[in-house]
Amino acid sequence: MASSPPHILLFPFMSKGHTIPTLNLARLFLRRNATVTIITTPANHSFISNFLSDTKITIIDLHFPKNIEQIPNGTESTDKLPKISLWPSFAAATKLMQPQFEEVLKNLPHLSFMITDGFLYWTVESANKFSVPRFVYYGMSSFAQTVSRILVQSEILREIESDDELFSIPGFPRVKLTRNDFEPIFTDRKPKGPHFEFIKNCAFSTSKSQGLLVNSFYELESDFLEYWNTHFEPKAWAVGPFCLAEERPNQDCKKPWWVRWLDEKEEQGKGVLYVAFGSQAEISAEQFTEIKSGLEESEVNFLWVVRKNVSELGDGFEERVKERGIVVKEWVNQREILGHESIKGFLSHCGWNSVIESICAKVPVLAWPMMAEQPLNARMVAEEIKIGIRVEIGKNGFVKAEDLEKNIRELMEGEKGKEMRKKVKEVGEAAIRAVEEGGSSWKTLNELLLNDFRRHPCKKKTTTDGEIV
Repeated sequence: MASSPPHILLFPFMSKGHTIPTLNLARLFLRRNATVTIITTPANHSFISNFLSDTKITIIDLHFPKNIEQIPNGTESTDKLPKISLWPSFAAATKLMQPQFEEVLKNLPHLSFMITDGFLYWTVESANKFSVPRFVYYGMSSFAQTVSRILVQSEILREIESDDELFSIPGFPRVKLTRNDFEPIFTDRKPKGPHFEFIKNCAFSTSKSQGLLVNSFYELESDFLEYWNTHFEPKAWAVGPFCLAEERPNQDCKKPWWVRWLDEKEEQGKGVLYVAFGSQAEISAEQFTEIKSGLEESEVNFLWVVRKNVSELGDGFEERVKERGIVVKEWVNQREILGHESIKGFLSHCGWNSVIESICAKVPVLAWPMMAEQPLNARMVAEEIKIGIRVEIGKNGFVKAEDLEKNIRELMEGEKGKEMRKKVKEVGEAAIRAVEEGGSSWKTLNELLLNDFRRHPCKKKTTTDGEIV
């Protein structure tokens, strides 16, 4: 490598689902002796410093804008928003941080390149102003990014009449999707408004960036990575799974009470279903009741992480299921739970972080997508890589207790579940090999660090097997 270590700036979007993978990416760079600087805001500083407390990393705070309509002052993370529908306004407000960001760039020592979140689209302007190569990170699979790009260009989504009619993707006839797998912003015949403008800005800034980092590995998504790098720009670099860089919890530290409960279930030889829907999903009281009934009637052991609608638990549910189920109402280390030997299945909203973490833990998924690109991830899980089952979702996205109960039993006790456990073990072992020395992601990360992007821009490079050139 070069005589002086590379200096990399990371700027994650202010959301746990975007921040945590970026912090694990920081660990990957630190292990290659890179210098890493992270940009955040005061309210997010302590989470980042605690997460990376065992590292030598520089954290620089920018003040988040105040007096943004409908967003309470002091709200600096999407999980603190009064309602998730405000996230476009929250994301758009970050542009007001641009002058502060450019002051930081002006005073930082030589930067090799920066990696900023795709939602921080305006950072490409700052990067160009200071001649710093900018890479973009969205926290999405290559599958989701590639099929979305194909469909936006082909305009198929606006031509098809039926919302639930299956259609094939140009270039990938085996992949079948529906209009319901996409947010309305992509299916509207004449999209307009602030959200649409924001999405356009993000897409344009991505096209002007040096590269696209993907939290995945070549063996998992080779067809989609190769298609992207043949047909689209900028080049996609698969250097994940990032979560495999995370330090495992210190066994000498006191375990949280829910981990001790999992230990007891393991000693009893009982498998446990992990249930979590992320920090952004807004679940109605009616749907919450159906989830409770489905879990209760399934008679499986479960650990359910609840962040919303906690008041809806006050009907004796926890008392009735206390012998085989627990409800956790605080932030948990998801990797620690998924990695526990007692966990045999994951009822998930199918955010990409959860999917890739489940793969790395070799745990099959019961996929219940709720928003954003999650329906695409659910398709990938159930139909493309076959490591999970899709929940039976009815009209308006509602899931009935009896259907949920049936799907839970199938994953935890049925033949399909056994097949999925066998397949996810194979895929999980491939993920581990990818980040080990000589693996595909290991080689791709080497190539990323060895390139001098300031002197030799590399926007269209089709080598996807990770060989250093």
